[in-house]
Amino acid sequence: MRSLRHLLPSAGSLIVFEAAGRLSSFTAAGRELGMTQAAVSYAVRGLEEQLGAKLFQRRHRQVILTEAGERFHADVSLGLSHIRKSAEDLRLQATGGHVTLAASTAFGSFWMMPRLQQFRDELPGIDLRIQTADRDLDIIAEGIPLGVRGGEPRDWPDYHSLPLADEEIFPVAGTSYAAKFGLPKSAAELATHRLIHLEEPYREAASWDEWFQSAGASLSDTARGLRINDYGLVIQGVMEGQGIALGWRHLAERLLASGLLVPVTDHVLRTGKAFYVVWPKNRELSENARKVRDWLAAQA
Repeated sequence: MRSLRHLLPSAGSLIVFEAAGRLSSFTAAGRELGMTQAAVSYAVRGLEEQLGAKLFQRRHRQVILTEAGERFHADVSLGLSHIRKSAEDLRLQATGGHVTLAASTAFGSFWMMPRLQQFRDELPGIDLRIQTADRDLDIIAEGIPLGVRGGEPRDWPDYHSLPLADEEIFPVAGTSYAAKFGLPKSAAELATHRLIHLEEPYREAASWDEWFQSAGASLSDTARGLRINDYGLVIQGVMEGQGIALGWRHLAERLLASGLLVPVTDHVLRTGKAFYVVWPKNRELSENARKVRDWLAAQA
């Protein structure tokens, strides 16, 4: 049986092929890789000869993957991506350094940032990188060691988890709004006030309807009020006196303690869900990532 060394194309030719297929240009691929256009063309031609298949259609100032080229490019891209992430994991485990935490912008802004100095004081040798996104990242595919998610662990069978905070939700207002309009004492009275609605595009979030229902009341005009799809902007709107919004306790607690926000009514919606730090079951954490995980869990 012939060895893989003779059966497989060289890593260099695969890297050139991946860039050329992704950019649909030998010139752009050369620019990215620090090669001439002629060198890229030569490498691709050699790959085609080795495989016995045409991978590109050559056109004026553009190259387009053939059907066979598209299939091969998808496999090469996936393979190189896995190799790159695995190499990065090994490098990080060997050198220590930074630890990446994937989280929502709201968690990063309102939970992590107020604790950042404490984190630096207690884990001075670790460079924390917070990667935010408008949806929960697939940290296994992205090669990220830690993430923060809201929900229930049974929904994440590929992850270990430790709890950070129970999901508790109650209305909050800014001091300027309270001074101008007063604060309602009941859910029924609250329904007549200016409300700010969070419309999360990807993550599931409780709504005003759910809060009113849990309080034994109803919101007659659900279309009324300001609607925003970013929780940070919702809180900014509240602090600017634009209305009353739902506040998640673990995110709003520092703003409440500082007096920037005030609670509205006594009713709290407890969903039975929680927020967790999660990490993949299929990959061992580095020593620094374990320290960050344990530090996060200790804040609960």
